[in-house]
Amino acid sequence: MASPLAQFEINKLIHLNVGDFDISFTNSSLAMVLSVVFILTILFFGLKNLKIVPSKIQALVELSYEFISNMIGDNIGKEGLRYLPFIFTLFFFILIGNLVGMMPLSFTWTSHIIVTFAIAFFIFLVATFIAIFKHGLFKFLGFFAPSGVPKPMLLLLVPIEIISYISRPVSLSVRLFANMMAGHTLLKVIGGFVFVLGANSFIIGGALPLAFLVALTGLEIVIAFLQAYVFAILTCLYINDAIHLH
Repeated sequence: MASPLAQFEINKLIHLNVGDFDISFTNSSLAMVLSVVFILTILFFGLKNLKIVPSKIQALVELSYEFISNMIGDNIGKEGLRYLPFIFTLFFFILIGNLVGMMPLSFTWTSHIIVTFAIAFFIFLVATFIAIFKHGLFKFLGFFAPSGVPKPMLLLLVPIEIISYISRPVSLSVRLFANMMAGHTLLKVIGGFVFVLGANSFIIGGALPLAFLVALTGLEIVIAFLQAYVFAILTCLYINDAIHLH
């Protein structure tokens, strides 16, 4: 039986090298491309022929837009609507990436820390640049020294605030990576139990684990939505901090 971790192995589909750099097209790259193609397909057909009485796919796109718009309005305010395309793209890229990984013989690119960290670090840079460009460097640095705090306390508080701020991309990326990797590993383990136990006694040994596996798969789909939502809403909060310097 294959290891439960074998599903996370990166396999090169097209070998490409530029100098000393390996830029091969992998199964992870293919999964990302499929995620983008799936999103663009939904948006294309959902916005192709707009009607007053929307079709199912148009209604899905409109509800998605309203959902992200309300999320931004609740967490950032009207100023945050300019970032709606970015948050919308981020949410659905991660969501579809999570769901693509639920398909048989597919690959879950959100289960790799290097990918989730790259996205989280980009968000960290965006939020930092927004804060600096909007308020200036010196006012941004004041974000790490809250007003009204006694000066002796700043010696302890400022390093804590800096570490907390720098750790944002780490916590954001690890949360997504760990949840997706743990969930898919558990599905693989339970799936192996169903096969082995079912071979001996289908009714007792196979049916119950199979029912549990189906329930666990449903839970993993819910987690796929939840993790995309958490990633997007934390991005909103980081941008809100950058705009208002809370």
